[in-house]
Amino acid sequence: MQRKLFAAVLVFGLLLAILLFAFLKPKSVNPSGVDQQGARFVFGPESATVTVVDFSNYLCPHCRDHALESLPLIKRDYIDTGKIRYLVRDFPFPGQDNVVRAGEAAACAFDQGRFWEYHEALYRAQDSWRDMSGKALDRFFVDVAGQLGLSGQEFSGCLDTGKKRAGVEADQKLADRLGLRGTPTFYINGELFSGFMEYARWKELLDKALAGTPEKGAP
Repeated sequence: MQRKLFAAVLVFGLLLAILLFAFLKPKSVNPSGVDQQGARFVFGPESATVTVVDFSNYLCPHCRDHALESLPLIKRDYIDTGKIRYLVRDFPFPGQDNVVRAGEAAACAFDQGRFWEYHEALYRAQDSWRDMSGKALDRFFVDVAGQLGLSGQEFSGCLDTGKKRAGVEADQKLADRLGLRGTPTFYINGELFSGFMEYARWKELLDKALAGTPEKGAP
């Protein structure tokens, strides 16, 4: 009788532990697609079977590495060829008003069809604007636009209105809602990956996703 009672308690304990583990373990997958809601910067066909969502910060060194090293190759081989859909989202940290402003500037460049060029330029010039604020920061961003051949008047007018700030803040709130804590953070078809990854790793992950065999045990 005691053996049966002990076995029943043991089985119950094991079932309870499994349920608690399933309920409490961190989730690496975002099945609802909330990471894509309200995205402003979307590249690639809507029909693509693989979607990447990129949460980055314009003063993050690892985001710079991604933007200047891995992303151009991803764009060449997967975005421009229509294989994947790629969404870029802003993730400024609390107190980073200059990063919020950089996100606004990138949105103004997007309106003139030059998002990628401006996106890269902001990362290349990180050290030049990281300590700027106010009018000096705005002048710097307008100068960058001019160097890239954008209409300075249109760009300056866009930035002055502050109309792009709400979009940056919405991305920031979404990142908080998703529980993200660092940059860069990526979702590949809802599966979470963090930190800089070299292009070879991206190629492996994207090819697996395109083949319908997503990575297991993503960080």
